Amino acid sequence: MSEKRFNVLPGFGLTMGYTLFYLGLLVLIPIGGLFLRTLQMPWTDLWELATDERALAAYRLSFGAALAAALINAVFGTILAWVLVRYEFPGRRIVDAMVDFPFACPTAVAGLTLANIFAANGWLGQFLVPLGIKGAFTPLGVVIALTFVGLPFVVRTLQPVLENLERDVEEAAATLGAGRGRTFVSVVAPALLPALTTGVALAFARGLGEYGSIVFISGNIPYETEIAPFLIVTKLEEYDYAGAIALSVVLLVFSFFLLAAINRLERWTHRFNA
Repeated sequence: MSEKRFNVLPGFGLTMGYTLFYLGLLVLIPIGGLFLRTLQMPWTDLWELATDERALAAYRLSFGAALAAALINAVFGTILAWVLVRYEFPGRRIVDAMVDFPFACPTAVAGLTLANIFAANGWLGQFLVPLGIKGAFTPLGVVIALTFVGLPFVVRTLQPVLENLERDVEEAAATLGAGRGRTFVSVVAPALLPALTTGVALAFARGLGEYGSIVFISGNIPYETEIAPFLIVTKLEEYDYAGAIALSVVLLVFSFFLLAAINRLERWTHRFNA
């Protein structure tokens, strides 16, 4: 006779019903409404609105800047996670807490701060602009903002893996004559790759939908520094609802594929670490 397990929450039917209601109310109904509104538009008009010159320029900047920021975080986020896990130093807890600062900081505040810092008369801009490095009101500024908001995803994804990574294997490789570079490439990197890939994908997804931190530092110049989310807001302010819906559908469809890829990566990570 099987032993009945005690469950502190109500039965399956009630909890599942609440889950479906909550998910449908916040996610499925708004998304379904967007697709229903899309189906009412002629496909030729939808394609024309979604692929005009200004929209394509916004796509290129959004996808390109998000990818560049994710790759930058892949390098420096790995180093930061390694330092936080492997070394003890004064102020380590403060540094570890600062990693989550982009989560707590309002994105508009972050964008305004970065714009002031990298402007021509800013703390860093006054030194970088004479060297030809313009961090404000350029595509580089968009990359800087997305790097800021995406850093925690990479660091927090790698930290648990590094904490569970046994150092005996690294010491054994060193005993067999492998240098630090060979040990990292042959031993450490394969163990970190699944988690790193997941973290980069999450940072890329976060950057693709970012809006607040980019508004001030990008300058929102059409065809140059205008991202896709800002173009959607612009079309809504101009009462161009059809154009806003077309752009939203493109980003939404890509987000679905990206979410599916992230879920596959997470399952791969769990199988790899099992």
